[in-house]
Amino acid sequence: MIPRVVEARYVGDYTIHVRFADGTEGDVDLGNELYGEVFEPLKDPRVFKRFTVHPDFHTHCWPSGADLAPEFLYEMVRLAVCQEQGIEVILA
Repeated sequence: MIPRVVEARYVGDYTIHVRFADGTEGDVDLGNELYGEVFEPLKDPRVFKRFTVHPDFHTHCWPSGADLAPEFLYEMVRLAVCQEQGIEVILA
């Protein structure tokens, strides 16, 4: 099943709070993910905070057309929640 973003809001810097249809939610710092031609303009915080949740793709996107896969965001939220709870995560 592909996760569906139902809400995303700007928190600060390059961090967004994402909530998924299954109730999973948390903050995601995307500062280290903004590389490559399509994401380079998003390093400007004024541009970064202009995202919306796309009604068909169920992920957040920017007016430039840049977006991130909802599966990627879901895993980032799950990782952040584990770290907040002190659960050790081993990435393969």
